[in-house]
Amino acid sequence: MLQVILLPEIHNSQIMTESSSSSFSFIDVVTHRPSRLFIILAGFFIANALVAELIGVKIFALEDTLGLKPWNFNLFGEIGALQFSAGVLLWPVVFVMTDLLNEYYGQRGVRLLSYLTVGLIIYAFLMIFLAILLVPAGWWVEQSVSQGVPDSQAAFRVTFGQGLYIIVGSVSAFLLAQLTDVFVFQRIRRSTGERWLWLRATGSTVVSQLVDSFAILYLAFKLGPELFGGLIEPWPWSRILAVATVQYSFKFIMAILMTPVIYLVHGWIDRYLGHEVAKRMKAIE
Repeated sequence: MLQVILLPEIHNSQIMTESSSSSFSFIDVVTHRPSRLFIILAGFFIANALVAELIGVKIFALEDTLGLKPWNFNLFGEIGALQFSAGVLLWPVVFVMTDLLNEYYGQRGVRLLSYLTVGLIIYAFLMIFLAILLVPAGWWVEQSVSQGVPDSQAAFRVTFGQGLYIIVGSVSAFLLAQLTDVFVFQRIRRSTGERWLWLRATGSTVVSQLVDSFAILYLAFKLGPELFGGLIEPWPWSRILAVATVQYSFKFIMAILMTPVIYLVHGWIDRYLGHEVAKRMKAIE
């Protein structure tokens, strides 16, 4: 549950306000450590999601990036290479931020930020679409011709103007994955208590990202085109399963590799908050 925790000691930063009918006190969230930590985690969480949406339009070849020969895998009858959205660069941050919010601020904290993030992503794309509709200055359209971009307006539209299905699919998958993550995380913690941090952190991640990996592809590239038509043909199930399997395998491996980082960051936060305050925060679901 998300709440401001009143510490036993009173800090100078706390402010007391009195009126003729009642008196109350509140904590300066800028200096109150649990509140300040939430602001920092929330900032990274939201920025991470927005940046992932914006850079996700770029698809890169992992083998070529690493200087390796293409794998040319064959999954479900689909042949391809290891190609990912650039959004996977932020995946380790997603893993750490979601786990920390789950651990210290519980279900309400994660849900609050998940809903807020979805609203801000929709808001960002609305502003981008309005920017695309603005009539460009003539000199701006041709300003990058020497750099191989003959039409800056077209480049801007293609880069930022993602298809509606992709936006809806991405946002829906993100929200569904976050709600799944907090559900699994809290169920594991109820069963194990404070033991086995790695299990609740990694376990909730591998389950939620299984949902995310398949949901976004199904909504954006199969269900959307089937129901409403569009510029692309609906993907066959073989392609959805193949691409989702490759992407999920990457996320699964990263979740395992990031486990030591989770322990390091948790240890730092416990020391930053004080072990007594950290313990009380972890007890809140």
